Amino acid sequence: MSYTLVFTEQYNRRALRFIKRHPDLKKPYLKTLQLLEINPFHPSLRCHALQGKLAHCHSVSINLSYRITLELQISDAEIILLNVGDHDAVY
Repeated sequence: MSYTLVFTEQYNRRALRFIKRHPDLKKPYLKTLQLLEINPFHPSLRCHALQGKLAHCHSVSINLSYRITLELQISDAEIILLNVGDHDAVY
């Protein structure tokens, strides 16, 4: 089953800013998005549910330092991307 990635305007601005700050992470970032679209529960993404004020969200890893937070709607097969950045920025 393939999922549809939903890019909000706010997320696109954050992603553009992230890539400008970290041009070396463009390739791993794009690979993460491709894998997320195919299988959001692939072990290398380390997808997990968040708690507290982000309890409705999940997080996946780009690498050990950077993450993407998202809203996973399995019934609609949609993944709404919310934020991208380092641990402190997205949580």
